[in-house]
Amino acid sequence: MNHLSYTRGPQDKPLLAMTVGAAFDATVERFAAREALVVRHQNLRYTWAELAEVVNGIARAFLALGLRPGDRLGIWAPNCAQWCVTQFASAKVGAVLVNINPAYRVSELEYALKQSGCRWLVCADAFKTSDYHGMLADLLPELGQGRPGELSSDRLPELRGVISLSDTAPSGFLRWSQLEPLGRGTSATELAERQALLQFDEPINIQYTSGTTGFPKGATLSHYNILNNGLMVGDSLGLTEHDRLVIPVPLYHCFGMVMGNLGCLTHGSTMIYPAPSFEPEATLAAVAEEKATALYGVPTMFIAELDHPTRHDFDLSSLRTGIMAGATCPIEVMRRVIDEMHMAEVQIAYGMTETSPVSLQTGPEDDLETRVTTVGRTQPHLESKIIDADGRVVPRGTIGELCTRGYSVMLGYWNNPQATSEAISPARWMLTGDLAEMDEAGNVRIVGRSKDMIIRGGENIYPREIEEFLYTHHAVADAQVIGIPDEKYGEELVAWVKFHPGHSVAEDELRAFCKNAIAHFKVPRHFRFCDEFPMTVTGKIQKFRMREISIDEVRAKRG
Repeated sequence: MNHLSYTRGPQDKPLLAMTVGAAFDATVERFAAREALVVRHQNLRYTWAELAEVVNGIARAFLALGLRPGDRLGIWAPNCAQWCVTQFASAKVGAVLVNINPAYRVSELEYALKQSGCRWLVCADAFKTSDYHGMLADLLPELGQGRPGELSSDRLPELRGVISLSDTAPSGFLRWSQLEPLGRGTSATELAERQALLQFDEPINIQYTSGTTGFPKGATLSHYNILNNGLMVGDSLGLTEHDRLVIPVPLYHCFGMVMGNLGCLTHGSTMIYPAPSFEPEATLAAVAEEKATALYGVPTMFIAELDHPTRHDFDLSSLRTGIMAGATCPIEVMRRVIDEMHMAEVQIAYGMTETSPVSLQTGPEDDLETRVTTVGRTQPHLESKIIDADGRVVPRGTIGELCTRGYSVMLGYWNNPQATSEAISPARWMLTGDLAEMDEAGNVRIVGRSKDMIIRGGENIYPREIEEFLYTHHAVADAQVIGIPDEKYGEELVAWVKFHPGHSVAEDELRAFCKNAIAHFKVPRHFRFCDEFPMTVTGKIQKFRMREISIDEVRAKRG
């Protein structure tokens, strides 16, 4: 019998109809003395009771700064304790946290702050090659001229001030260390009254996803969206208050802040941050020294850990489970993760920012083949279907577009009703843009992408965004960006570039032009200069042909 490609996940465990702040308080009450957060690179440790004290202090400071329910609060920083504190404190006052990628440069930062209408921004001083203070000084020359909180900027009219995590921030910045004293002027009663006003289905988070039209879209997520997704992911892993989860993935992604932080929050598990961003040795050390039971990562991270020269110096035998997401996992890598890292129950998760993120997941009992060839089955309280071009559900084993429906589907794209209506059907199905097929057991296999999205090291990249940026170079007439397979990152970027007549630019110069303006993972690894692109007879660009040519050329270069 050929069933249709539709499944509904189990419904037996009820969803949480509460805010993130209420869930946080409930966990603190249950597990006050247990360890909540370990931030190894900052040498910080908090029990749930100690974390609550800090979170409530910062939440009261946010009230003192005038943040109202629904106001947007940006955060632009690598993984650190303050990121976690800001996430929970903003949820307690009902401010919508806007996650800003730490790799963003000035133009991307400006777009995110303006599009979301941020009133305040929390930022680090610097990270890797990014001087955050310097970039903000370029973007907001008015910042140093007035008192913190009284910013008046033509470019960002809604922004009132910037909070720096550094104690040596230039004038005009409010320093993080000033927040707690500021919050003392607001009572615990005022905070409790604010919390009581908040509703679980109100927006609490905006995450920017690269847009196919060149402009990122702000996926707007509610307490209900992300709290329950953290709960369901944690349930699938069998997390309890005795589990200790190492989180080397970025907090600005759903992977870190939802599957990581909220997965731990809903189960009383310990959150462990090994480093500001992914470092294989720091991750291995965190697992060994903290006796971690669970570990997250994208396949490239697990490969880097397995291949690290000092791996055998670390005892990983405490590990039990974890999640691999962001790209398909080669079978040998999965086998090694299970055998050499002791992660017998490691699971694959699939989703997108717009679905909070996870909608499909393998289980701890699944065999190796299921874990490497599929992304599992529909999560509890969600529905999945696969449709043809006419929107009709296809029979099992037939390829079509994967759609998701249920509690996890975003409220919409922030201030972008058109994009929202294109992505979510009137019946509230989220169209993923991914091509997939479903087997008789309900396991879903992702076979490709209906859009041209490239996944490099777990980062979703849309070529159009980079193409439109390359057009801004005076010498570039046209540009096409494609992805080609890469052993380390899964995919790498190749930019095909046509110059205006009489113009040319060296590859290094074009790469430097990119590096100064867009995030490092969006900078093409390879450039190919040409007079024409491969075309169909009707004048459509053949990206598949460009991909074939580029693969051959890169292979020939490597010999």
